[in-house]
Amino acid sequence: MPVLSVGTPLGPGSSTCGYCGPPGARSNTETNFKKAGLIASQLSCEAYQKMIDRGWRRSGKYCYAPDLRRSCCPQYTIRHVVQSPRIWNHFVMQGHKSETSGPPLQPDGTSSAPRPSKSEGNASKRAPPIFSLSTSIHSSECNFIPQNEPSCHKFEVTLEPSTYSEEKYALYVIYQRQIHHDENNTPEDFKGFLVKSPLINEPIPYPANPPAHLPSQYGSFHQMYRLDGELIAVGVIDILPGCVSSVYFMYDPRYEKHSLGKLSALREASLAREMHDAGVTNVTSLFMGFYIHSCPKMKYKGEYSPSYLIDPEEFTWFPLVHCIPQLERFRYATFAYPEHSLEGPQDPGEGPPVRVSEELLSEVMVIYSMQHGTISVIPITSSYRWDDEYSREEILSCIGALGDELSKEIIFRQ
Repeated sequence: MPVLSVGTPLGPGSSTCGYCGPPGARSNTETNFKKAGLIASQLSCEAYQKMIDRGWRRSGKYCYAPDLRRSCCPQYTIRHVVQSPRIWNHFVMQGHKSETSGPPLQPDGTSSAPRPSKSEGNASKRAPPIFSLSTSIHSSECNFIPQNEPSCHKFEVTLEPSTYSEEKYALYVIYQRQIHHDENNTPEDFKGFLVKSPLINEPIPYPANPPAHLPSQYGSFHQMYRLDGELIAVGVIDILPGCVSSVYFMYDPRYEKHSLGKLSALREASLAREMHDAGVTNVTSLFMGFYIHSCPKMKYKGEYSPSYLIDPEEFTWFPLVHCIPQLERFRYATFAYPEHSLEGPQDPGEGPPVRVSEELLSEVMVIYSMQHGTISVIPITSSYRWDDEYSREEILSCIGALGDELSKEIIFRQ
């Protein structure tokens, strides 16, 4: 039986910017705007995939679409198409961090190391080794290390459903306090932000039995990073029909020098790659949330190549390297329609009202009643919310941000 997607539509909104202000503070003068929001009761993983392909993002069960034209720090959805970056695991295996790395890689993931000279004897006949992201990413994990190979630490990464535990909450409190200077975090804050999810788990259609460490279902998960049995990091991720979507990452500040954030990005990229190689060929990317070119602490996402940004008007993908000149010149940039880009920090004001055809409105449904497990729906124009002018504007804004297909797929609540 197909999963129903249900949510309460919300209209435009705004908040003080969390990217312009000093560390641990929000800007007092700048504003980030949202085109629309949706309190999602439940979503199919396919529906949420379509949402993030249109620039949406979730925080718990609250989903929102940023208004890039009006925001001081436009937020562009970024995805990394999985290939093979370099990685090393010297700390786990040798007990210290090494800054050495291998030779640079070609776009196809193969090594560009020079071939040995003839003076090196038989070595000249051997081709340079091919780099494997998956092999490298697992090389320091205890479940993949050969039993006869010694290591100084026991490092383990496991995947589990998005659930609450005191252990996770304690790590969250430490991370928020020391990294983000945020002292006010309750268990309910943590649950609402990083545990609750509208996604309904659905089986992943592998063509054959996958390796045991790969997920069997789409949905929301926590990746647990343990060193010598201690939880040192948690990656909050959504596993979707087309990608692995990174939601949040928190870590023990004692290990900050080991770049756990980069390790998590590589491991999430590896997860997408391994699912693809196991036969789920639509999973090709790691979605890394939003890229904010004007915010130095967010530009690191562009270091993973090849990466692409979604055009905020046409919702097609453009290589990041081709977007940079536009982002350098304009506060708001559209890559499909450069003539629509905007210079200067000023807010251009609200755009034209969202126009929705009567034909589409007749196919957008709202829940009329729920009895004995049966849901009755009616066209949105027949609901009491449509009679209220403010509610009608909320509905239209949400339909405009979702687009025609999703607006017909998601059932609205009154």
